[in-house]
Amino acid sequence: MTRHEGGFITAQYMAVAGFSLLFVVALVNLVVFQYGRGVVRAALDEGVRAGARATAGVAECEARAGDVLADLLGGAMGTGVALACTDEGDTLRATADVVFVGWLPAVPDWAFTVEAAAVREAVP
Repeated sequence: MTRHEGGFITAQYMAVAGFSLLFVVALVNLVVFQYGRGVVRAALDEGVRAGARATAGVAECEARAGDVLADLLGGAMGTGVALACTDEGDTLRATADVVFVGWLPAVPDWAFTVEAAAVREAVP
């Protein structure tokens, strides 16, 4: 090895390290999306459970689901969730339209809809 060959590996190493970090960030972004999907599902389940009680209704459903979302999915991800509860007589249904924005241009935004339903308790 001559004196002029010593620095060639540095540029290659930095390029590979940079691309590796971008790949790791994209992978973590996908894991965070899955976490967010689980939180939205749990919030809707909690909402319909709270709203399906005999003395409760749509307002309790939306309040409980909103509380769970605020506790577990705050910040920018939480602003991408629009939820609504509807009373269908003997069933209470909660629906959330969700858009999670990707952190990198290579990671696409993820938009989906989640639903949960519970049979209402009979009024005594």
